[in-house]
Amino acid sequence: MQFTGLSPSWQRLLRLFQTIHFGRVEELEIRSGEPVFSPEPRVFLELKLDAADGPRPESRLDRFELRSQVERFIEQVGRLKDGTVERIEVRHGLPFRMVIEAMPAEVDS
Repeated sequence: MQFTGLSPSWQRLLRLFQTIHFGRVEELEIRSGEPVFSPEPRVFLELKLDAADGPRPESRLDRFELRSQVERFIEQVGRLKDGTVERIEVRHGLPFRMVIEAMPAEVDS
């Protein structure tokens, strides 16, 4: 899957991850399987004080292959359809872990 094949809202979210590099995004709204930015999600940066830190090299590119964890993240959000991703942990500019609210019946399946 290529970055250029994504919708503008997905491209915006991935660029946000690349810029964050290390940190988290909270309260990201999802509508019809797409991230929406109204209201804006909360963004938290982790700043290393012992080393220089910056955005991923891909943040300067328009064309690149998506990493497998990005594809899995997109699949998981697509299953949510409509709702809120409570927290997305970002490491090295990539989604690492996500937290969503689930109904007990969904957890048992």
